[in-house]
Amino acid sequence: MPTSSTTAHDVPATFDEGFRPPKSSLVSGDPTDFSSTSSSSISGLTQAFHFSSGNPRIEEIRGVVNLFRDDVSSSSSTSSSALPVERKPLVCVLGVPNHMTYADFCQFCGSFIHEILEMRVVRGDGVEDRYSILIRFQSQDSADNFYKHLNEKRYSSLEAEVCHLLFMVDVQYTASIEHAQASPASSTEQPTCPVCLDRLDQETSGILTTICNHSFHCSCISKWSDSSCPVCRYCQQQPEKSVCFICQTSENLWICVICGFVGCGKYKEGHAIAHWKDTQHCYSLELETQRVWDYAGDNYVHRLIQSKTDGKLVELNSFCAHANDGCMSCGGVDAATSEALLNSRVELIVNEYNELLTGQLENQKLYFESLLLEVKEETEREISRAIEKAINQKLQKMQAKLDKFIKEKKFLDDLNENLLKNQEIWKTKILEMEEREKRTLEARDKKIQDLEGQLGELMTYLETGQQMEQLSISSQARDSSILPISAEPSAKNHGKGSSKSNKKKS
Repeated sequence: MPTSSTTAHDVPATFDEGFRPPKSSLVSGDPTDFSSTSSSSISGLTQAFHFSSGNPRIEEIRGVVNLFRDDVSSSSSTSSSALPVERKPLVCVLGVPNHMTYADFCQFCGSFIHEILEMRVVRGDGVEDRYSILIRFQSQDSADNFYKHLNEKRYSSLEAEVCHLLFMVDVQYTASIEHAQASPASSTEQPTCPVCLDRLDQETSGILTTICNHSFHCSCISKWSDSSCPVCRYCQQQPEKSVCFICQTSENLWICVICGFVGCGKYKEGHAIAHWKDTQHCYSLELETQRVWDYAGDNYVHRLIQSKTDGKLVELNSFCAHANDGCMSCGGVDAATSEALLNSRVELIVNEYNELLTGQLENQKLYFESLLLEVKEETEREISRAIEKAINQKLQKMQAKLDKFIKEKKFLDDLNENLLKNQEIWKTKILEMEEREKRTLEARDKKIQDLEGQLGELMTYLETGQQMEQLSISSQARDSSILPISAEPSAKNHGKGSSKSNKKKS
């Protein structure tokens, strides 16, 4: 593996040179040293921001940005008098979330994107989920307006993240570390944009340099919706570290090659072994060494593994077992024979892996079929229990209704019986009343008949009395000379008759 190389340069990057590191090599030094252009009068008003850029697998450039402090460029101030006096058209955007792509940030800048000469994406030391952007504007007014409009503004209405801006004093590159031999095309600055193939000219359009040190026109990169680089596909969003699904530890992790379960090894809590005992998934990959362990065979399944030094395939626990027959390392056979032996071994290993995979897949098929059968049986039991429960509930409801109807019927029967008894009583009473009415009518008719007889007798008597009076009057008229001797007795008799008739009427 190539060693890291660092060489020296004399002049740090300044505002006039932009954000690109010098063409000469860099030397590691004190990252807090200010450039010669920094004035000692403002050294107490600044703070250092250490950053790095580049693809960590190829080349990594380190540096430091001197920023005006928050109390100098207050985030709540919007007037020009509250901004730093010795500021430059250099602005640093701190803490941009990793999920925000370059196109999203260009869209967030809005119309200010046309006033930007250069943007460079850097990574703060010790910060993995955020990145920062160094911006150089055409004029100081553009930088001031950008600061006033976008400082402390939310990136999105759906998120709580806000844009935090600080003015920069200068930028210094302190070290350049090469982790791999870069190709000649990538060792020099590209004169053209990889998207549109036009020259990268700051005067015509702004330039954005990604975190992996590839430069594009802002208008070109704004159409790239992915968070990766269009050239090298390096993604600014690093994958999350795996943890055990049970105890959340990040050490000694094993992942099941069948279902993807991540568990810790036996030197921690042993959740990977517990997963094998529960599911019979006997193959597990160690995340650190990328080797597969067979729990059933209690050994590694590898015959060849990848070397960490040069990336080549080497034999696991290699030793010269065929020294007596002649070995290439011992000078016993030629290169063609060694290559044929290696190919045959690789073919045998592939066949063995295929057989192992076929057997494991067959076992997994039986295992999952048994799980499906258990689920089916459990589902049928649940369905039968649900049907039985529904039938019982329905029977209970019907029984409750039946009991209610029986109770109502009994009540109605009692009521009917009482009504029948009352009917008989009232019939008897009605008969008695009819008989009593009949006797009353008979007595009344008899009395009426008696009264009619008495009335007839009385009328007869009255008529007889009148006739007798008329006869007496007429006889007196004939015998006017004869004295009325029986006038008094007749008057008495008449009085007695009238009293008797009165008594009868009463």
